[in-house]
Amino acid sequence: MTRFIDTHDMSKLVNLSGVAGFIRQLVDYIEYDFLRWGEFDKTPRVASHSDIGVIELMPAADSAYYGFKYVNGHPQNTLHNQLTVMAFGALAEIATGYPLLLSEFTLATALRTAATSVLAAKYLMRKNARHMAVIGNGAQSEFQIIAFSEVLKLTDFWLYDVDDTATEKLAANLRDYAGINLHFCRSVDEAVAQADVITTITADKTNATIISAAQVKPGMHLNAVGGDCPGKTELEARILSEADIFVEFTPQSRIEGEIQQMPDDFSVTELWQVLRGERPGRKSDTAVTVFDSVGFAIEDFSTLRLINDMARQHHIGSTVRLVPAPANPRDLYRFLKHPE
Repeated sequence: MTRFIDTHDMSKLVNLSGVAGFIRQLVDYIEYDFLRWGEFDKTPRVASHSDIGVIELMPAADSAYYGFKYVNGHPQNTLHNQLTVMAFGALAEIATGYPLLLSEFTLATALRTAATSVLAAKYLMRKNARHMAVIGNGAQSEFQIIAFSEVLKLTDFWLYDVDDTATEKLAANLRDYAGINLHFCRSVDEAVAQADVITTITADKTNATIISAAQVKPGMHLNAVGGDCPGKTELEARILSEADIFVEFTPQSRIEGEIQQMPDDFSVTELWQVLRGERPGRKSDTAVTVFDSVGFAIEDFSTLRLINDMARQHHIGSTVRLVPAPANPRDLYRFLKHPE
């Protein structure tokens, strides 16, 4: 039997410890897996692109489990009151190939993206950072703010979106959240003027300059989340050439990340190398660091492990007959006529 986690079950899992508590656990799971990076079978995600969006499969495996995520990205969906990003994931055991878990992953993706952002920032931002600009106030924004506030103790968040209603939505959702000060800004310039950290999470599938080199000050950390497919970027290329750049999985990031703007031999550091102490992270308080985040399958693998562990521990979710179980495994045909 396969454990099935739907959207209501995912809400139950998260509410056991709250959004912040769930993200804290997820940071630990992702960090654990990044520290054993070499144990994984890794590949860039398999993508099917169209003019209006992308559908992707993201697989990863270690010696015990195989996991994958199906995910889309269709920015125009919001015009029809539909989600831009939707996902589901599965976890199977390597020993038999049997699926252990089938789970919703739309909510989970937002949580794991925030968890990965704070994991990177823990190693890359200045220790005294307290202010973050959030450019793009859509579906990801609340998760990022809660994560940076609760895990890294940032206090002030300077908000800008081309759509004022997105910022109003964000502010309403977090109005009563203790320890978070929200500032409604009328331009990117106003938002980044006070920032130690800049998080960009815009949705449009286009090569854009959301942040220019002139807006970047010494000591900043840029958490570039929105550029996640070919032809979609948020940072001026000059920022990349002048900063220290950190990525998840270089072969994928060169296709989909901000560094798609740069030559193939452009030097970057993979985040796991920093976590393991093999490469330096932030070199000084005046250095500019960029986490060129596109989302990588090991992060989803970590999330699937956490969901599976919590669901079984707390008996959340249902079981489904995803795989037939005939009395005689060599007689699959009989199962159609006499399902046991």
